[in-house]
Formats: sequence, C-alpha cells, structure tokens
Amino acid sequence: MTTSELQVTTLGGGCFWCLEAVFDDLAGVESVESGYMGGHVDQPTYAQVCGAKTGHAEVVRITFDPSRVTFRDILAVFFTIHDPTTRNRQGNDVGPQYRSAIFCHGDGQQREAEAFITELTVKQVFPAPIVTEVTPAVRFWIAEDYHQEYFAQHGHEPYCQFVVAPKVAKFRKVFADRRKTV
Repeated sequence: MTTSELQVTTLGGGCFWCLEAVFDDLAGVESVESGYMGGHVDQPTYAQVCGAKTGHAEVVRITFDPSRVTFRDILAVFFTIHDPTTRNRQGNDVGPQYRSAIFCHGDGQQREAEAFITELTVKQVFPAPIVTEVTPAVRFWIAEDYHQEYFAQHGHEPYCQFVVAPKVAKFRKVFADRRKTV
C-alpha cells in the first residue's frame, strides 16, 4: 500500500497516552502520534497545553489503511474507550485539553462522525448527551518525544496502571478480533 492510499484522522479523548496505547493495537492502524490540535498558540508545549490557556486538546493523529480498518471502526473503538458525555474531562483529568473531539480530515469524515454520534444518541448508548466536538482538522503539533509510545515505555508507572491499562484492557476484550497480530 502506498502512503497516498492511507487515511488520517485526529481524535481527542482525554490523555493522549490512553488513545495512543489503544490505537497502536488496532489492526489496520499504521501509526499513532501524540500531539495537540485545536488551539491558538503555535508550537505549544505540554506545559502550556496543561495550563489550559492555549485552546489545544491532547490528541492522537492516526494513520490507517482503510482497506483493513474503516473510519467507522475507529469511531467504534473511540466511543468505547472514553466517556464522550463529560465536557473537558476524562476521569480525574480535568481541563479543555482533555475534551472529547473528532478533528475530521475531510467532509466525508465529518458526515460519518456526525451520523455515528446521532446513531449512538438514538440508541441511547450513553446515559447523558454526547458532547464530543466534531470539527475540521487544523494544524497538528506533535507532542514532545517523551510522550510518544508512553504506555509502551512506562506501563509500570502508577498513572499508566490505573488510567491507561484499564482502557487498553477494555479495548482488548471488546475488540479482541480487531487486534494486531504479533
């Protein structure tokens, strides 16, 4: 497959370490990069984003092979591993940088994301309204090197054990047939 046949989407659903760890394990995903999107400061740092004044969300940029995993499949995983009903919060992580967001790369992703949210709402999958932002992708700023593959390198740390690992375990249970083979 050539690079031009791959697609990209960018998602925010709390800490980017959680999303990266899960999507790294999804078959058809070629790469996952942690970073920042949706803000008004050029070249933001982690410290600035955590200060909640740049407008950025912690996000992952996912490059995927649509012949192996669809955008809808990615949305299904996304809405399974985070709470899309809490504004600017995921568990104990609070602030606009932790908001639920889908940054769409093209009108097709925008329509599909909005339709997926409508479907979840009609089915009353969640006990509260979905507050996930669906907006066009803007400039992606890659996070500092130490954030990349964080869970793979620091899975033993308390935050990873108590926050990231349960999301990875949920993904592996619910989507066992969609995992990458080693």
